[in-house]
Amino acid sequence: MAKRAGKTQPFNILIVAQRGRLQYEALLFAASLRHSSPDHAARLFVAVPQPGPLWPNDPSVIDADVLALLDELGAQVIPFESRHFGAAYPYGNKIEALFALPKDEPFVFFDTDTLITGDLGTVPFDFDRPTASLRREGTWPQIELYGPGYSAIWKSLYDRFDLDFESSLDPAQPDEYWQKYLYFNAGFFFYRCPHVFGQRFLDTALAIRDTPPPELVCQSLDPWLDQVALPLVIHGFGGGRNTLPGGLLDGDVSCHYRLLPLLYARESDRAVEVLEAVSTPNRVKRVLKEYEPAKRMIYQGRGQKVREMFDRDALPRREQMIRNQIKKAGFWMR
Repeated sequence: MAKRAGKTQPFNILIVAQRGRLQYEALLFAASLRHSSPDHAARLFVAVPQPGPLWPNDPSVIDADVLALLDELGAQVIPFESRHFGAAYPYGNKIEALFALPKDEPFVFFDTDTLITGDLGTVPFDFDRPTASLRREGTWPQIELYGPGYSAIWKSLYDRFDLDFESSLDPAQPDEYWQKYLYFNAGFFFYRCPHVFGQRFLDTALAIRDTPPPELVCQSLDPWLDQVALPLVIHGFGGGRNTLPGGLLDGDVSCHYRLLPLLYARESDRAVEVLEAVSTPNRVKRVLKEYEPAKRMIYQGRGQKVREMFDRDALPRREQMIRNQIKKAGFWMR
């Protein structure tokens, strides 16, 4: 059972940024944190991968104006080395960046394409019982004709890491329905120590990538590797589905929007209000206008045109259907 809302212990926040879109998303995240949760004591770390053999181009180049604004907003930019993933699997950044955080200090990781829309101090994190985002679709595994089903695939992974499979299942869901099995979006997760969590996450992801069970022979791990490993890590640390009250993260307190057209299409009025409020100051506007989707969506009104296309109370069932409608109208940007 999730803890009641109340005061939580101090913690660090981690996002990952690099050249291109992520640096502008990091700026929006930092600005939204300052706007929506100004009195919260969490330290914001922006982890940046460093150049090395796993990156054909330097990923660390961030605009000087973005860096200056991040500093002004109280964010601390920290470097980290890519030793296992790099450009071949950039989602691995969220794993390797954990080792750049201070040891033995609770942390909350957020994907950079997130806005803070409420007071983080109202979220009663239990850092001994991790969880992650339940705002997800049944993207993995993709069941093949004559191949193993959900139970066989997931059980092979729990067995591979000596974890109890049965206790991970949701008894309210029918067998062979994807929601019966522990599956998260990796848009946020937390634990009491980033190095302990990071090492387990890294070891699990590398083992799945390099020596997968036979049941995974027909399954793609790109881009799903982090989301396949994450439930195993969380279950192994005694976490699960509902260690947080519903409606806070991915609700009143945070919004994982993914891309600006999707934010305008489906997210709450509050999320749009925060986005447009934090992007209004001239010093922010001057920098964000260098990012074409922000220029078009926020400042030239294309986002509001996208918003008028959708009824938030009757959205298409799958995200891809929303994307397709926006593309058909000629408003898609990323």
